Amino acid sequence: MSGERYNPREMEPRWQKVWSDQKTFEVSEDDPRERYYVLEMFPYPSGRIHMGHVRNYAMGDVVARYHRARGKNVLHPMGWDAFGLPAENAAIERGLNPGVWTRQNIEAMKVQLKSMGLSLDWSREFATCEPEYYQHQQALFLDMLEAGLVTRKQSKVNWDPVDMTVLANEQVIDGRGWRSGAIVEQRELTQWFFKISDFAEDLLNGLDGLNEWPEKVRVMQRNWIGKSEGLSFSFALKGAPEGFADLPVYTTRPDTMRGPSFAAVAADHPLARALAENSAEVAAFIAKCHQAGTSQEALDTGEKLGFDTGIKAVHPADPSWELPLYIANFVLMDYGTGAIIGCPAHDQRDLDFARKYDLPVIDVFKPIDSDTPVDDVAFVPPKTQKVRYVQWFGPADAEMTCAEAMADTLALFEKEGWGRAETQYRLRDWGISRQRFWGAPIPIIHCDACGTVPVPKSDLPVRLPEDATFDKPGNALDHHPTWKNVTCPKCGAAARRETDTMDTFVDSSWYFARFTSPHAETPTVPEQANAWLPVDQYIGGIEHAILHLLYSRFFTRAMKATGHLNLDEPFKGMFTQGMVTHETYRDSKGAWVSPADVVVETTGEERSARHLETDAPVTIGSIEKMSKSKRNVVDPDEIVATYGADTARWFMLSDSPPERDVQWTAAGVEGASRFQQRIWRLVSESIAILEQTRSVSAVDDDEEALAARKAIHRAVAGIADDIEGLRFNRAVAQIYEASNVFVRYVGLVSAAPAARRSALEQGIGWLVQLLGPMMPHLAETCWEAIGGEGLVADAAWPQADPALLVDDSVTLPVQVNGKRRGEIEVAKGTPSSEIEQLVLSLDPVVRMLDGKAPRKVIVVPDRIVNVVI
Repeated sequence: MSGERYNPREMEPRWQKVWSDQKTFEVSEDDPRERYYVLEMFPYPSGRIHMGHVRNYAMGDVVARYHRARGKNVLHPMGWDAFGLPAENAAIERGLNPGVWTRQNIEAMKVQLKSMGLSLDWSREFATCEPEYYQHQQALFLDMLEAGLVTRKQSKVNWDPVDMTVLANEQVIDGRGWRSGAIVEQRELTQWFFKISDFAEDLLNGLDGLNEWPEKVRVMQRNWIGKSEGLSFSFALKGAPEGFADLPVYTTRPDTMRGPSFAAVAADHPLARALAENSAEVAAFIAKCHQAGTSQEALDTGEKLGFDTGIKAVHPADPSWELPLYIANFVLMDYGTGAIIGCPAHDQRDLDFARKYDLPVIDVFKPIDSDTPVDDVAFVPPKTQKVRYVQWFGPADAEMTCAEAMADTLALFEKEGWGRAETQYRLRDWGISRQRFWGAPIPIIHCDACGTVPVPKSDLPVRLPEDATFDKPGNALDHHPTWKNVTCPKCGAAARRETDTMDTFVDSSWYFARFTSPHAETPTVPEQANAWLPVDQYIGGIEHAILHLLYSRFFTRAMKATGHLNLDEPFKGMFTQGMVTHETYRDSKGAWVSPADVVVETTGEERSARHLETDAPVTIGSIEKMSKSKRNVVDPDEIVATYGADTARWFMLSDSPPERDVQWTAAGVEGASRFQQRIWRLVSESIAILEQTRSVSAVDDDEEALAARKAIHRAVAGIADDIEGLRFNRAVAQIYEASNVFVRYVGLVSAAPAARRSALEQGIGWLVQLLGPMMPHLAETCWEAIGGEGLVADAAWPQADPALLVDDSVTLPVQVNGKRRGEIEVAKGTPSSEIEQLVLSLDPVVRMLDGKAPRKVIVVPDRIVNVVI
């Protein structure tokens, strides 16, 4: 093998076949070893994997292979998050059933993932679009319905009148549907909900125990749940329609109750609707509000609009204080009571509104060191900040924190009977109804006589029809000629199936539990699910840090309540990796150009680019997340075909801390490929040396051998620590360092084989094992070449000798007048006098002294030496 280049195109498919044939990564439930469950967020089958997938799954694979080597029974499964609107849109465009398009994509992406050499248990694979999966999801829905965790009620939604479906807030852009461009309507629909709000406090408290989650993710979840302590009170109303004598309000800032200059209700508030019945002007304003987005960003950045109802709201603490009551487009009905007090000085949206309608701005408090009134920016300090209160219910100019003033105000309002303290949550029940075809059917039948009737479990799954058509807008289940027509299971009369399907977030909110028994006839086998869960290490993008994780946490609690699990939290450890980025390129017309069509040239510090085919200049743009729209995507298949999967994995693991973005560069991947060949040469040369010295009798290590042995033992311990801490780039750096040691050391063995051969044999074997989680194909090839037993994937992680991890020498930096000029290596505990003699004999120090004696030599034991001239 000496002199031969390593050929990943030949070796990678070979080892993938070996792993598959030997079922190396299939999990046995009878395995008595400690269980370990590692899971990456499963992919949507769009048709192609991208470099973000490569990074995500490479990280998970390192964790899985490492813990396997540490003697654990590792579950590392893969499946497909296969329902969703993209497949339905593709079906409409191509005239296909979404299932055909989806299954074709799954097969293509499965081939791509297998080419990455991932240690996946493919025997547990499933797709959420298959009846074998969603029938159990339907059973869970029925169990949750019986347990009181499901409800059906009216809710306001964004409705696209062209696509005839509900849109999420994020799919409403400037008041129009993201796909159709139609003006979105706000509608009231009767929908199915999971009662996640019942678990708000439990979900909030549970975050405290998730100490293996990123703090930023826990903060995002806390903010989304949005627990707030505030004041609940009512305005008495003057001039309101009959039946509206008062207006309930909830505010989280009771300390500002001396600062309101208006009150406002949402466009969907019952009072606003009552006014609209007798006023075309009010009705028109409400219709205008319904055309705007309801996302937090839309409310914060959009123009603040109001309609003065002419009604007066009487302040609860002062009957002579009357406020104008508006209908406002930035007030939401589904938060609080749908009504607000407007305190412009201390809320930016209120201030924007007040300036627009020329309303007073009353400073309740000011910075302690300023008396300047609020201008265009509201003064909203943290609740813990001390401020000076100039208008409130206590002494004027009192200095205290906002939290202290809030507590005092709450106590006063409760004492005087003006209001009461109340805890509320931002979290709302989870609406799961979607008016589209490609999702899990909701197992409900509507009967005129019996009402809503659950589908009997014996009739599950409620299957999607194979002959659905998509030649007209809306839900294909609604206009299917026969599918929705059914007999009521209670009375036998003609009835109708529920044509809404489940939100695809439902599919991914329990899949981790299904992986523990993917072929069971029940949603879970509780004994197995409880044994495997929670997932020890979950890995995925920060974009799923709120809803997916929150819904999964709720679902775990719901499955516990219905007897399918016996735990509260689904994921013990959580890690969010950064994105993969690349330079962007544009031609002379401003069109995006793919990196595959660009040649980048460097002259000195100048970089330029030209088109590969036309030779025309190309402008190098900013570095951005890889995306199809900007064509800065690198195809994983091309990288695997050119360099091999191990090279792609190595680059993704080595170039950046895993929680940060990584920039894909041609130079970086070429460097990873060179390192692969360097390891192969090192192993080849080591084998040749070991063969030549096979008959030499071993003696104790000499100094060189001991140094090499220490290097590999430290690498074993350090890399284990880094992988367990998910510091993959640092683990890679330690492999680089260890390989550098042995590149030098292999050339020294022939000079003293008896003292050095053993350290080389151990060092090369262990170095190959350390590579195993990151470059598994290269590691298997090297393992076979050195005569390793079985597969390196089955080999136990090396055991470092603690005695070899202790340094008995130390490298001391040497400074002259505070600037580093060199270093010396000495035994730990060397007397200062000996260190001083060594330092004064260093060439740089001798030159700077120029025959003069130093003024002082300062020795900090085992740390540093400073020579003062």
